[in-house]
Amino acid sequence: MRVLMLSKACLVGIYQSKLEAIARAGVELLCLVPPSWRDERGEQQLERSHTAGYQLRAVPIRFNGSFHLHHYPSLGHELRAFHPQIVHIDEEPYNLATWQALWLARRLGAKALFFSWQNILRRYPPPFNWGERWTLRNADYALAGTDDAAGVLRAKGYRGALAVIPQFGASPQLFRPTQAISARPFTIGFIGRLVPEKGVDSLLRAAAQLTGEWQLRIIGGGTESAALARLADALGIGERVTFLGQLPSPALPAQYHQLDVLALPSRTRGNWKEQFGRVLVEAMASGLPIIGSDSGAIPGVVGDAGIIVPEGDSLALAQALRQLRDQPALRQDLRQRGRTRFLTRFTDEGIAAATVAAYREMLG
Repeated sequence: MRVLMLSKACLVGIYQSKLEAIARAGVELLCLVPPSWRDERGEQQLERSHTAGYQLRAVPIRFNGSFHLHHYPSLGHELRAFHPQIVHIDEEPYNLATWQALWLARRLGAKALFFSWQNILRRYPPPFNWGERWTLRNADYALAGTDDAAGVLRAKGYRGALAVIPQFGASPQLFRPTQAISARPFTIGFIGRLVPEKGVDSLLRAAAQLTGEWQLRIIGGGTESAALARLADALGIGERVTFLGQLPSPALPAQYHQLDVLALPSRTRGNWKEQFGRVLVEAMASGLPIIGSDSGAIPGVVGDAGIIVPEGDSLALAQALRQLRDQPALRQDLRQRGRTRFLTRFTDEGIAAATVAAYREMLG
């Protein structure tokens, strides 16, 4: 089968491992990405890390950085040249890029599906609500990243075929436990966007309550970078906290080996709650225990492979950090549980197989 995927997320090199797995399943795949994407972390350039067996092509983008309004002026030409049976639109149903790709797919007689992480029932103003309703009426298939996202699509009136499949997992070859023994202090890690909803300030306040030897490594960029550095200094822990900034995705597997625990203390906002937390999957694959808040999808992703604390509760987060620091046997148990959970639920191969099964269902 011939599938054209439109995905700005696949700029990220480690995410392309799933594309290779889709191609190995017998799909003739062309993935279109923009040359770069801008967000609060800066500008992510295209990384070409896993490109075997399929085509990965950068195409021009308009309104780069506008989540709702970006689109691709050459998309019609690309579809006519490739003539896919399926157009996989890796975007939410209320985005202009989705409407553009769905309209072009219908003109060419191709089937089309879209993807959604949206796990809050939100109503959008015109024209976005108009385009969303049109997409929900006309798409042939929907992929939802979580059960909550699937429930939102149904509540908004989507009645078509639907599968719950995460957008990305991780490669067990790239992300794996290390057997190396280090003499470093107990090391806490955060990897992600440095924005208020990710709750890194709560993590800093929790870490400041710890005694003894410890350190905190924060990887990522965002609007809160400078404010968080000032907070660390104000709490008297600036010398123990290292801000590494935004790193290329191929550098991340080795970063997990520098940690003893990964924390994801996300906080729910009126318009957002944690939609998945891909770093949780990468941490489990790497044999790291997890401390996560109870925001959104985190408890369902972590399962029995970590400790869940109330969001925004730095006292509970500090207690969980102490528990993992002081109980090596618990850390080892959670390491093993996490790796098993990852291999069962979140490998790129498994997610690719489920995606290809959806393609086959679409084609009857």
